[in-house]
Amino acid sequence: MTMKNKSRRDFLRTSGYGLGGLALSGLMPGGGIFAGVASAASLVDPLAPKTPPLPAKVKSVIWLHMDGAPSTLDLYDYKPELVRLAGQDVPASFLKGIKTSTQGGVGKLFVSDKRTWKQYGESGAWFSNLLPNLAQHADKLAFIKSSKTIGATHDISILKLNTGDLNPGRPSLGAWVQYALGSANPDLPAYVVLYPGNKQPTGGSVNWSSGFLPAVYQGTAFRPGEHPIVHLDRPSLVAAAQQRDNLDLLKRLNEQRGSLFPEDTELQARINSYELAYRMESAAPEAVDLSKETDATKALYGLNDEISKDYGSVLLRARRLVERGVRFIQVVSGPTDINGDSRNWDAHQDLELNHSTHARKVDKPIAGLLADLQSLGLLESTLVVWTSEFGRTSYGQSGNGRDHNPWGYTQWLAGGGVKAGTTYGATDEIGLQVADKSLEVDTYDLHATVLNQLGLDHLKVTFQNHGRAERPTVVYGKVIKELIA
Repeated sequence: MTMKNKSRRDFLRTSGYGLGGLALSGLMPGGGIFAGVASAASLVDPLAPKTPPLPAKVKSVIWLHMDGAPSTLDLYDYKPELVRLAGQDVPASFLKGIKTSTQGGVGKLFVSDKRTWKQYGESGAWFSNLLPNLAQHADKLAFIKSSKTIGATHDISILKLNTGDLNPGRPSLGAWVQYALGSANPDLPAYVVLYPGNKQPTGGSVNWSSGFLPAVYQGTAFRPGEHPIVHLDRPSLVAAAQQRDNLDLLKRLNEQRGSLFPEDTELQARINSYELAYRMESAAPEAVDLSKETDATKALYGLNDEISKDYGSVLLRARRLVERGVRFIQVVSGPTDINGDSRNWDAHQDLELNHSTHARKVDKPIAGLLADLQSLGLLESTLVVWTSEFGRTSYGQSGNGRDHNPWGYTQWLAGGGVKAGTTYGATDEIGLQVADKSLEVDTYDLHATVLNQLGLDHLKVTFQNHGRAERPTVVYGKVIKELIA
């Protein structure tokens, strides 16, 4: 492009960020003095690796979303008072402060007659008989038993869990991580979404969207099977050299067009996606190929059990992606066939059948993941997050199920920099609400803590969106320092 053909915008953009250029950059997506993690390299390659501004405790995150919201009262949160009061009305004192009603109204307090409890490890953490394998790793976990959220419908609360907002349009946490840190492996996406089965997770791709960030930072979904990305393989009648020539021509044409519209992130994302797709033709299938894993490793993840095989395969893929430098791996548990019906953890009725089935699906694979990461020396550089969109009520629904509960439930962290074998906060005596409101942990706090472990200050990871410096935790969030070693 000659000087006479350059627009004023082009001149300011390429003139070393003089005063005019600096002002203009503040109006362009991601530009300006508030773009705390932006660098010169990111202007050329938005996925270039970036050094975190703070000491990083971990390099990768495995985000385990239990789709449908399990009852953590039936997994980790033992309540003797609930057992004592089972079958009775909920005492009015426990309902104080609850302003939103649940779907089925308030029923009788409910406890499964098949539930038994035991303490494990030096920490003495409580686990029910639904999670015998994970219980063996009690001293690796840091429990958050004072979790709370907003909303009590799956799609809305899942969106908040992933993006911090109840409405579509904000970036997911994985997108923020990719924006702030770039990619550590040029042949793979920095942000990958995994799920078992062929059905897309609840809420769909909006939950791994880049939102108002450039589109290049959105998550890449890897489907089950030998071909994780649809249409990635080179057509059989196209030679490798021919494909490379075609991509080079397309890149030149796109770059020529893109130079006229530097603020068009969709076009830049498309250019980068073509090149990444080309490199991933061999890298992605190899990364998720389990054929070279030992029989012992496959058994560790439960691949020899029909019910845990699919989820175990996904978690084994997650470990392989961590080995290859993928920064954020979002794993959704997905539905399971229960008496001919495809159901997730959403147990409004027959909780015992639902949860015993799902627990068998995830218990051994998650325990295997923790053991495998530790044996390979990867647990210290990997943060594992176990979470869901909300919990479930201590009162029953349909006689033997539980309703949605955003007021008090359990999540946990394990891995690098986490104070293992600890518990933060608690629910009340029947497990319905957070007992001490000053210890509540909202989605924003969880996000802030995860970012902190990656070496990022959630207050300083910013992006200019329509003149406003946006950050991952909106205008909320605090790091839960008590969980950090």
